[in-house]
Amino acid sequence: MHATTSRKHRLATVVSAIALTVAATAVSLLAAQPAQAATICEQYGTVVAGSYVIQNNRWGTSATQCINTTSNGFSITQQDGVGSTSGAPVSYPSIFLGCHYTNCSPSSPLPKQLSTIGTANSSISYSYPGSGTYNASYDIWLNADTNVSGVQDTEIMIWFNRQGSIQPIGSQTGTANIAGRSWAVWTGSNGANNVVSYLFTGSVINSLSFDVMDFVRDTFTRGSQYGTNNWYLTSVQAGFEPWIGGVGLTVNSFSAAVTTGGGTQPPGTPGTPGASNVTASGASLSWSASSGTVSSYLIERATGASSTSFSQVGTSSSPSFTDSGLAANTTYRYRVRASNSAGTSGYSGIVNVTTTTGGGTQVPGTPGTPSASNVTASGASLSWSASSGTVSSYLIERATGASSTSFSQVGTSSSPSFTDSGLAANTTYRYRVRASNSAGTSGYSGIVNVTTTGGGGGGSGCTTTASVQSQWNNGYVMQVTVTNTGSSTINGWSSTATLPSGHAHTGSWPQAAVVSGQNVTETNQNWNGSLAPGQTASWGFQASRPNGNTSLPTTYSCTAS
Repeated sequence: MHATTSRKHRLATVVSAIALTVAATAVSLLAAQPAQAATICEQYGTVVAGSYVIQNNRWGTSATQCINTTSNGFSITQQDGVGSTSGAPVSYPSIFLGCHYTNCSPSSPLPKQLSTIGTANSSISYSYPGSGTYNASYDIWLNADTNVSGVQDTEIMIWFNRQGSIQPIGSQTGTANIAGRSWAVWTGSNGANNVVSYLFTGSVINSLSFDVMDFVRDTFTRGSQYGTNNWYLTSVQAGFEPWIGGVGLTVNSFSAAVTTGGGTQPPGTPGTPGASNVTASGASLSWSASSGTVSSYLIERATGASSTSFSQVGTSSSPSFTDSGLAANTTYRYRVRASNSAGTSGYSGIVNVTTTTGGGTQVPGTPGTPSASNVTASGASLSWSASSGTVSSYLIERATGASSTSFSQVGTSSSPSFTDSGLAANTTYRYRVRASNSAGTSGYSGIVNVTTTGGGGGGSGCTTTASVQSQWNNGYVMQVTVTNTGSSTINGWSSTATLPSGHAHTGSWPQAAVVSGQNVTETNQNWNGSLAPGQTASWGFQASRPNGNTSLPTTYSCTAS
């Protein structure tokens, strides 16, 4: 399905069957009409509500949608559209501060350069009906410049609730602790802009007060492609994406304010953390506060008594932090730095913390299916979604051959990633992972096939790898990655997956694949054909299989041009 009137320009993915949808910019906006309370049924109708704009934004369906607005919120009173759960939502009714496709809220403080923002405090309260397929979301839009006439460069999407078989774009690549909540962090791209999504964990969120900048700062730790402090905050929006139903979805109240400041120089270096309440799976940290103005503290962790491989595991507005989900009888290292709009302090000293002996009263959950990156003629890097529960280590097994079942263990890892080396060129290997603690060992993850490059150095080439996005009794969805494994830029590619006998192709994205017998071939589009060495592009397909047949494709190939 391809929509042509989206104000969000976003892709949606679903668990049971995934179809990526790129939506183009709408050609016009209805002028906002000042009102404190109104009913909007126009497709792109808007009203001014105090300092904010409320928009109906029914971009994905021709069916009627109406919302009743208040001075700082709205409620969906009619929503007749029905979106396919293999595609995009039907609309994004929302309330926003800032500028959206040239429509700016009254006396908008945005766009504003991130380096000049001290805080961007916001509060939101939602009410949800008892049925329907939808998400409740809060969008933060960033752009490299002040142009607000079209799609922005980065979308940060906070998921407060979701109902039905929908999920954020891309895949889960980490976790975060922000605003007193734990979040699963998903990253991906819809072809027009990068998307970083924070999916709630635990209970559904009905209301939350937070600093938008905490999510922005955490996003920036995940890669420079998502922006820098020289970029601009262009708008913040809160609303809903309904697929099916949605009457009764309500923003009870919304507020957002942006202040400048945050210090004319970076904060002082915080004190070395001290640890308390150390258990088999967690520890509490505290440290002496930094001098100067502090917007937030950034907490980093490394695994191993002498490791220097630190990564950020959370933020805190106060000089304390509680870490959880750790492995028993394992040494972790922590360091802290302080941040404000002027920059970031130096690192504190490092404290080593060893969790107590334990391992949990039950075995860990099954880890996610590995995915491969940095595939060369002699090695590959693997990563996977972490297991639930306490994990002492992950056990990585490998088999040689596209359909081999002769697995043997080739390594262990204390984190959900592993780099294998010493492989043969132009050879297909299969990997699977399980998690272990003192109570036992989890079930095996799904299997990923990885084919090393041909070697020889120089030139151009590409590889195709794939992982299972979802599967059920008589079908599955595969996420496919094309990687430039050569030393020069390629300007096009053709990627092929060979389906097992009896399997049938039922769909592919972002464009229809060419099917010849059991071969499913996807070629690049204009926007993803040029890949520098090491860069990747992705596509996907869905297939059916006979009931009771659990096999998956194992043969993939790639041709570069």
